Amino acid sequence: MYRRAYVLLVGNAVLMGGAAIVVAILYDKRLIDPEGSFLGPSWLRLPLLLLGALLLDMLPRTLWYSKLDPRLMPAIVRERWRKHWNRERLTLVALGIICFYIVYVSYRNLKSFLPFVRGETYDRELHLLDQLLLFGHDPATVLHTVFGEQIAAYPLSYVYLWFLPLVPLAVTAWLVWSRNMSYGYWFVTSQCVAWTLGTISYYALPTLGPGLEYTWLYDALPNTPTSQLMDSLVNGRHNVLWGGIGDAVQSVAGFASLHCAITLLVALMIQYTVDSKPLKIVFWVNFGLTVVATLYFGWHYIADDIAGVMIAVISFYVGGVASGQRFDKHGLASHPTTTTSAVPVDR
Repeated sequence: MYRRAYVLLVGNAVLMGGAAIVVAILYDKRLIDPEGSFLGPSWLRLPLLLLGALLLDMLPRTLWYSKLDPRLMPAIVRERWRKHWNRERLTLVALGIICFYIVYVSYRNLKSFLPFVRGETYDRELHLLDQLLLFGHDPATVLHTVFGEQIAAYPLSYVYLWFLPLVPLAVTAWLVWSRNMSYGYWFVTSQCVAWTLGTISYYALPTLGPGLEYTWLYDALPNTPTSQLMDSLVNGRHNVLWGGIGDAVQSVAGFASLHCAITLLVALMIQYTVDSKPLKIVFWVNFGLTVVATLYFGWHYIADDIAGVMIAVISFYVGGVASGQRFDKHGLASHPTTTTSAVPVDR
């Protein structure tokens, strides 16, 4: 039923994993698990992630409906397992988590290898393009004038950092709780495609970003968690490139903004698959503020954000087609052509 989604998910993971292995061999680099230092080895972490997804669904539900009465808990667990955790759901969760994990770890390694593969950067060209688009002004100067350089920096910082937990939470939400199974495949497939296209964009047009290349534009900003993150990434880059540290990854790369791509992808998925107007508003606002934050703090150029939007739209559509969605002729609405054996199709 989900053959195209299977092929795209697995094929994408194989492509990204293979690319990471080949580049590591060619440039005599080690493949590193970026989260391995505190989450344990991969052979242990993947089963833990699968178990965590199961517990995240089962445990709160059981405690709530049983009202903490242990005698009622076994029946609630059995009913949920029978109705929700069937073979199709288990396949979706396992396949989605494993493929996404491979793609993400490969992305982090390929991003880390980038300075060794392509030493040149195109920051000057994209900076000039920014000034051309804004009639001689820098995006940072414009945004700092509009929003100020003190108070607004803190909420924008937290909006930017919210991206870090958003990625795993969103993947888990669609894999575990999408009542229509095809929506789970749609989201995780689109996610994997987006991270892959983002990696390709880094190698096509490598940049450091205005916050690293034109630091004086951001000197007046306060010390926020986002500025601390940027400092840590710069230190990590120096350690990998010149400090001789081989068991770490450097995470400075451009050009396409995956912050913009992924937050837009989440907003699109909620727009098309969730019947909640407040949630739609929240995540469209989140996307808009994320775009502002990428420019305000100097993470990206305007072209980077535009590229991120294009990646989101392409990934969203490709994932939709692969998972059996049918879009209307204007692309403003869709409906699934496949789900579980249950009829009618249900969100």
